[in-house]
Amino acid sequence: MAEKRYTSIKEFYPFYLTEHLNPTCRKLHFIGTFLLFIDLFWALATQTWWMLALVPVIGYGFAWVGHFFFEKNKPATFQYPLYSLGSDFIMFADLLTGKQKFNP
Repeated sequence: MAEKRYTSIKEFYPFYLTEHLNPTCRKLHFIGTFLLFIDLFWALATQTWWMLALVPVIGYGFAWVGHFFFEKNKPATFQYPLYSLGSDFIMFADLLTGKQKFNP
């Protein structure tokens, strides 16, 4: 059976959420994205440019620990890198505003 191909982030996001059902995985994604924003803003505010190199390490590090040790699946970013990145920011905003829950 052929694997579904997503053509928009709107179509992809519901699938993305099914790949993030474990509460610890969601929390690790949230923490990683939050720290990513802090690192990004700190680097820009202080002009400490080497800290920008930490952005992908922080973002992906927390997320991949969540997937490999708690969710026990392969991160969607391996197949859909841009949709996955965008969906991570959407999920972060949804968790921050209460539209999504940490314990789905």
